[in-house]
Amino acid sequence: MQALLEKFPNIEVQENQMVIVSADDLIPFMSEVKENPDYALDLLTNLTAAEYNDHFETVYNLISITNGFDLMVKVKLTDKDNPSVPSLCPLWGGANWQERETYDLMGINFTDYPGHPTRILLLDTFNGHPLRKDFKWEGGRE
Repeated sequence: MQALLEKFPNIEVQENQMVIVSADDLIPFMSEVKENPDYALDLLTNLTAAEYNDHFETVYNLISITNGFDLMVKVKLTDKDNPSVPSLCPLWGGANWQERETYDLMGINFTDYPGHPTRILLLDTFNGHPLRKDFKWEGGRE
């Protein structure tokens, strides 16, 4: 992990194999941990998001099949009105549907990939993002 800290001095390493990376460093960081054989984190198993009172976080779970370890990477997004982060689709094709689901339900925009953001679960005419704290359900439930 020390070599990653030297190459990416702005990352924050936390316990339990978790790293916090800025949106600007996300693509270079993820490229490094995927392509460098010392890490070989070649499998993106999960991509999701969480909402807090003052920010969103995107959360990425990576596994190295070769080296037998995993890493959780988080990106803090402080713009609650227009949260956005670069798409990981150029690195992991499997990120496509997960990014679309995260956009659909949470409203996180994944940039720099053709066709993003698009809905995957809800109709294009659906108004809002139902997993956001400020979402108001209008229907038969309260």
